[in-house]
Amino acid sequence: MNRVVITGYGVTSPIGNTPKEFWNNLHDGKIGLGPITKFDATETGITIAGEIKDFPFNKYFQKKDAKRMDLFSLYGIYAALEAFVMAHLEKDSLDLQRFGVIVGSGIGGLKTIQEQVIRMHDKGMNRVSPLFVPMSISNMAAGNIALHLGAKGICTSITTACASATNAIGEAFRNIKFGYSDVIIAGGAEASICPIGISGFAALTALSKETDPTRASIPFDKDRNGFVMGEGAGVLVLESFDHAKKREAKILGEVAGYGATCDAYHMTSPIPDGSGAANAMQLAIDEAEITADKVGYINAHGTSTQANEKGESKAIESVFGVENKPLVSSTKSLTGHLLGAAGGIEAVATLQALENQFVPATMGTKEFDEDMHINVVIEKGIEHSMEYALSNSLGFGGHNAVIALKKWSEGS
Repeated sequence: MNRVVITGYGVTSPIGNTPKEFWNNLHDGKIGLGPITKFDATETGITIAGEIKDFPFNKYFQKKDAKRMDLFSLYGIYAALEAFVMAHLEKDSLDLQRFGVIVGSGIGGLKTIQEQVIRMHDKGMNRVSPLFVPMSISNMAAGNIALHLGAKGICTSITTACASATNAIGEAFRNIKFGYSDVIIAGGAEASICPIGISGFAALTALSKETDPTRASIPFDKDRNGFVMGEGAGVLVLESFDHAKKREAKILGEVAGYGATCDAYHMTSPIPDGSGAANAMQLAIDEAEITADKVGYINAHGTSTQANEKGESKAIESVFGVENKPLVSSTKSLTGHLLGAAGGIEAVATLQALENQFVPATMGTKEFDEDMHINVVIEKGIEHSMEYALSNSLGFGGHNAVIALKKWSEGS
């Protein structure tokens, strides 16, 4: 079995389109939420979202690409290419048959689906774009990344709602661990800030109607009232340790464990006792071959919904008890909830927390529920010595996915 290390990462998000900008804003607690500008959402009662600002489209794309690919694919490709560059990989030196892509999306090309259904309704069935299917299907972020990078190994997409990206990273980890691949691009991409996306989640009463961006996404706060939609992509380069060592790559961290379970309880609500999430965390800890007290930080799923935090806090209490509690924060307070891409940017955030030995704060959160007994960092991030951290993702359908990351140090 191989050790699996991280040698690159890329991100595009409401708080930054480069790793440096992303980390600086995490560190400083800069909230990336604001009024929806992409369309008029007044009728839904939803006013706040986590939109990407100044997406650097021209760095890798031409005008024709915007007509041939949905935005979620563009986000995913951008993050993947940034990660590939950071890892100092070169296609000519890779065994392309052992170079893969596993990038998930919760919904895929939702904006394209919306536009083409309207076009069919208004202009007739013969006017649907011939690119409708390849633009909208959720595997095309992964497929387009493989096309851009020449990856001929495993290429797949995982759709497990808000757990998609973490499942993708976990499955890539296992694929390399058991020797099927040398290098895999893994993560998630999403672009659902569009009328049907906001309307659909608003109809489900899942979104916050708060108009103050600083109080819209407030995980673990007693007054939390729904999540805030975000958009973007987060992607890691995973590589076997031997492969990375042979090419003298700079190692940034290690994926040490992975847990995946299902609540089998309800279509949208997590099981109230948090047992599914607890089992996933325990599986990740067990695979990392550590005890729970070795985990210094948990990047919680923390969506700012009543049901999620009740279940997740119980899950954390179940695994870690009331003593030696790890620090907990939800970076969704800064970025909003990127649905299937959430686990991708949160894996980047967790890795950066380990690299910098610093836990970002859960911004906007002020007062906890009385029945929550976990160690949530609020108001300001703090320096914290830690070797291991967990990143949790919990999705509609009862999907629970957790990865355990390890800080890299020479001699690890």
